[in-house]
Amino acid sequence: MAKKKFYVVRRGHKTGIYTEWFGPEGAQIQIKGFPGAVYRGFATYLEAKSFLKEAPALSQASLFEKAPHVVVYTDGGAVGNPGPGGYGVVIIPPQGDRKELSGGYRLTTNNRMELMAAIAALEHLDDNLPILLHSDSRYMVDAVNKKWALSWRKKGWKKADGNPAKNPDLWERLLNRLETLQVLFRWVKGHAGNAWNERCDQLAGQAMAQSNLPADTYYEALSDSATRRP
Repeated sequence: MAKKKFYVVRRGHKTGIYTEWFGPEGAQIQIKGFPGAVYRGFATYLEAKSFLKEAPALSQASLFEKAPHVVVYTDGGAVGNPGPGGYGVVIIPPQGDRKELSGGYRLTTNNRMELMAAIAALEHLDDNLPILLHSDSRYMVDAVNKKWALSWRKKGWKKADGNPAKNPDLWERLLNRLETLQVLFRWVKGHAGNAWNERCDQLAGQAMAQSNLPADTYYEALSDSATRRP
């Protein structure tokens, strides 16, 4: 039997022809967790190409965007990292008025505010419509789309190398919300002229500049504990 050298994902997270099955650049990750995935292995490139062309390539995004859905943009950051931080959210429903959310903390981090922006958006929305969430945080988008965060939780908030995963309190909130919603995370380049990304950045900046910001209780307790450690 000829060894399969080419793997076709005709329906999955990202369609195409792959020369590897395992690993971050392989085909397996593109079909894992995708309902109704269509894929197959072939010995030759011509066979693979023919199979790919048998039907229109359907990605999760293309299927998702054909239905009415809510568009969300989020951003977050902290001055000094750690330092005063804030997050901003723009929610654009298929019908009705746009909504903006924001908030801040007196001491926090960039990544925590990126997560809080997504949490604020998803805790505000109900499960009536799918949600297309845009963020310029690779940390968050990759950890969701590549299932890293789910793996961290399964391992008791440990990463693949055995080190503790950061921000488990916020990841728990986010993952719990994702279990009840249909959400597609999409990465966008920050500060690249996207009007809604820029607006979220403005909202986050305004929030972190407020006086009498509340405490990010989990983070401050963690920081105090680390400071006292001999």
